[in-house]
Amino acid sequence: MKSIIITLLMLGSLSLFSQENDSIPRKKVTIPRIVDAPKIDGVLDEASWENAGIATGFVERQPNNGRPIPDSLHTEVRIIYDDLGIYFGATMNDPQPDKIMKELTERDQIGADDFFFILLNGYNDRQQSMQFIVTAAGVQYDAKMTNMREDSSWNAVWYSAVKINETNWVAEIFIPYSELRFPKKNVQLWGLQMEREFRREGTRYSWSPINNAKGSFSIYDGEIYGIENIQTPTRLSFQPYVSSYVNNYDGKTHVNFNGGMDLKYGINDAFTLDMVLIPDFGQTKFDETVLNLSAFEVQYNEQRQFFTEGTELFSIGNLFYSRRIGGYPSGRALTGENEIVTFNPTTVDLINALKVSGRTDKGLGIGFFNAITEKTYAEIENTQTGDTRKTVVEPFTNYNILVLDQRFGDNSSVSLVNTNTTRADGFRDANATGLYTQLTNKSNTWNLRASAEGSWVMNDETKFGMEGQAGIAKISGKHRVQAGLDFRTKDYDINDLGYSGQTNYMRYMSYYGYRLLQPKGFLNNMFLNFNLNHLRRLEPDLYSNVVFNFNSSFTTTNFHNFGGGFETTPLGTKDIYEPRFHGWHVDIPTYYNTWLWFDTDYRKKFNLSMVADWYKFDEKGRGTLNINFRPNYRVSDKFKLNFQTSMNLSDKEIGFVNYTANEIIMGRRNRNTVVNSLGGNYIFNNKIALNLAFRHYYSEVEYSGFFELQENGSLLPEPGHSNTYDTTYNSWNIDLRFSWWFAPGSQISILYRNAMDSYLQEARQPLNQNFNYLFDQPQVNNLSVRITYFLDYNRLKTWFKSNDQDGPLQRNNMGRLN
Repeated sequence: MKSIIITLLMLGSLSLFSQENDSIPRKKVTIPRIVDAPKIDGVLDEASWENAGIATGFVERQPNNGRPIPDSLHTEVRIIYDDLGIYFGATMNDPQPDKIMKELTERDQIGADDFFFILLNGYNDRQQSMQFIVTAAGVQYDAKMTNMREDSSWNAVWYSAVKINETNWVAEIFIPYSELRFPKKNVQLWGLQMEREFRREGTRYSWSPINNAKGSFSIYDGEIYGIENIQTPTRLSFQPYVSSYVNNYDGKTHVNFNGGMDLKYGINDAFTLDMVLIPDFGQTKFDETVLNLSAFEVQYNEQRQFFTEGTELFSIGNLFYSRRIGGYPSGRALTGENEIVTFNPTTVDLINALKVSGRTDKGLGIGFFNAITEKTYAEIENTQTGDTRKTVVEPFTNYNILVLDQRFGDNSSVSLVNTNTTRADGFRDANATGLYTQLTNKSNTWNLRASAEGSWVMNDETKFGMEGQAGIAKISGKHRVQAGLDFRTKDYDINDLGYSGQTNYMRYMSYYGYRLLQPKGFLNNMFLNFNLNHLRRLEPDLYSNVVFNFNSSFTTTNFHNFGGGFETTPLGTKDIYEPRFHGWHVDIPTYYNTWLWFDTDYRKKFNLSMVADWYKFDEKGRGTLNINFRPNYRVSDKFKLNFQTSMNLSDKEIGFVNYTANEIIMGRRNRNTVVNSLGGNYIFNNKIALNLAFRHYYSEVEYSGFFELQENGSLLPEPGHSNTYDTTYNSWNIDLRFSWWFAPGSQISILYRNAMDSYLQEARQPLNQNFNYLFDQPQVNNLSVRITYFLDYNRLKTWFKSNDQDGPLQRNNMGRLN
């Protein structure tokens, strides 16, 4: 049956993928080469700008797609180039320049800002671009974009300045060739898109017109002509760092000093080597820990910059969960008679890591990643003799990933991903391989996707598992549809370098969506989505559930956003995961879930977001209420505060408790969780910032009854089971960070951190007692300073030459950048 469905999906789509390509005219601009470089100061008064190539005729992208830009907002961009890079000078008219929105933020963040946006594609393939944004406040934002996947963790070193005048604002930008990727050819032809955000009215304008009805906006790039005989620069940079940490925990203080370096080297015009030598990740953001009662581990976000930057290739297929590297040890400390574990590490030290990635002018992306972690020990003490010993809980381990990603057409690709984990000392090894394809027809109206993955875990014996999916989707117009299926076998396991989550299922999915593509009445846009999914257990076959979901979102012409939805499992659910044992399930009654949400106008100084989400089960007294409330206040363009509180109140839920030799114990419980977060930013200028992040997480669980799970999914009361599972958990975190980008790519960061948590086997504590117990726990107080400095090889060369020996281009470009 599965093979028939897949075959029908693929055969039925063949005619769709033979349509002719729409004629999409591409805008063009020809730019001249200059000798004397302009000063990057936001003033376009140098002679070099006089004969620049001019790009104008911007068109509204949203909300009124396709409407010409009004004369009052006339936008003109001058573009020139020289031996070192490309220059943009954008003049953007505004009839009320005193009202230009220019909130200061940290680098790589955009607040309530007008901004100017550049998308450069050195291979002109409409699939891989470098993105550069400068806001009206002078803040830089950059990212890599591949087929609409944006990697904003990528940081380039480029130069910009803005100036607000009486009738307009100007953005002047210089992007060195060292930050771009392009083929080694005498005559270059690059893809180009530029956009202007007019935040006051909530409109965005693009240079090359974009059709919002279909396709990704990258396929609407224009083109740059005129760039000839430029030399690909040596792309070699170093980022040495020094850091110091003062740690105080439970009355004990430790001080340490670290030093190391990150290295980037352009192997050729397409490929880059990134390497971290002597890693230091001590200033990463805290994890938002939770009390986890589910059948699956919590998947936390990656906070380490090396593992977030330039990883767009390695994220294909979701086989890579970088927190595995340097995370919790894979082994455990085994104790003998009269022995206890006195030290059990929760992390593993990283020795070094490197990645090589890039894409050829034929559209082939190649990525290679490798990391090595240190041998890690737990300490065990004999309580009678006092003797101590160490035992290995993680040996020397090598992690590597290989990715091949061939892009073709405007939005199509075939990808191969392989991940491998090799451990010494007889610990388990693992491998996973995936093959993925995405095919979009020439007119960008239909998309076909398919993938297959295999996992191999080698311990005492080899365990093999599979995952696969196939689907087809209409991706254009007001009416959109999608159908597909995916499955995972019982032994699918990528948890050595990935994250598996649910396994042993077959899922059938269908979707219909309606969207408003142009403003109508009081609405700027509208999205209506209907989903119908069916889940089954694979081995042994068992119905699990049918889920119907409707969700919606609306944006008004005043830029208020609201929506809601409804979801139900009309036939109930046979939960195959909560029992934690293969072949078992627990019956969950039908639920009805409804929710509402709204966001007020984000352009205002005060805006508010709120969500209310209610589950009601076909069982007396059983339900869940979720409320999320988030007010934000922009005190000034420099100072911003935000607060968030969320509550989850769950009554009479059923969950796994324990198991004995011959029975699975389930419990009926009430669970209340409250999370409060406070954030504040004071931005001194576009290079210096002070940030506060506070979070308190509180969760209590109180059990009211216990049951023995039966093989048919029902529950048999077990009144004799003792109540020792009530829980109260608190987590408290404060981060106060000062950051100063004192030079391009160079930063001083000072961080103060306070953290504590408490775990108590009681519930229904009075509020004051709960906080007293929390603050009686040992606290982490940490003060750290880290200094990084960016060194570019091309600039280092000039340091060893006198001014008389410097060429005019070196002096004019490097010496005139603000």
